Amino acid sequence: MSNLDESIGKMLLELQRDDPDTFKKLMKKAQEENPELFEDSIDEENKEIDEYNRQVDKYNKKVEQD
Repeated sequence: MSNLDESIGKMLLELQRDDPDTFKKLMKKAQEENPELFEDSIDEENKEIDEYNRQVDKYNKKVEQD
């Protein structure tokens, strides 16, 4: 089962990177259907990840321009 968990985790990370809007919708639905799986700290972690991703995108755009 750990290989399945790892594969799902990789797919979610790719989805978060490639299509953040769909990722947010998917995570919101998962949270609504299974609130016991989510803790308040996860929302804070997701905010930190989103901010990091925005910074990476900003850096990548700057590199592409140079």
